[in-house]
Amino acid sequence: MNPRLNVKVFLAAMVVLMAVPVAAGIHRLVQLAAGTAVAPDDARFFAAPIPVVVHIIGASLFCVLGALQFAPAFRRRSPRWHRIAGRILIACGMAAALSGLWMTVFYPPAANDGQLLFVIRLLVGSGMAASLVLGLTAARRRDIASHRAWLSRAYALGMGAGTQALLGIPVTVLFGTPGVSTRTAFMFAGWALNLALVEWGLLQLRRAGAKLLPEGGRELARV
Repeated sequence: MNPRLNVKVFLAAMVVLMAVPVAAGIHRLVQLAAGTAVAPDDARFFAAPIPVVVHIIGASLFCVLGALQFAPAFRRRSPRWHRIAGRILIACGMAAALSGLWMTVFYPPAANDGQLLFVIRLLVGSGMAASLVLGLTAARRRDIASHRAWLSRAYALGMGAGTQALLGIPVTVLFGTPGVSTRTAFMFAGWALNLALVEWGLLQLRRAGAKLLPEGGRELARV
């Protein structure tokens, strides 16, 4: 397939994945601004709104800027833009990850959140924050392959809400409000599928790089 077409398909997929969670986040901000709760679980957000506001804004900007960072044309035409947007991206990603961890620990759990999902959220938030730090560290030492790999992993975790919406909405429509086990399963699946796709993509890049590099230089293709 044409590489340019691949990029267009990828960006279109990113738009689809981010559309539902970004729209839901905007709707939540409108609710908070208006002071109107529509469900019992919303009370926790109104009692302490700052973390959820930080999370929504950080995650939304992270998703949008992250998708643009994957477009080769943006990186080639404006390296300075790539660096500036990258710094903003990491700051937004850290805001989303850390506020997500705060909400997991300190907000009362939703009705269908179980202990296993609590643990998974802690692992995902910590993994996203660690990936962002490792990606920034790799960029500072000019290790572009590791930089790309770690930020791709962070982005996969950050985009989990989009995949979870694609999995959870049909389940809810067909079978009603999911129970604890079902909710835990599709929430975990959203993060796991994203990570699996990223790792597969990174593997393809390593293989392609190893074929192009001469003997003795293949360590440059490592992630």
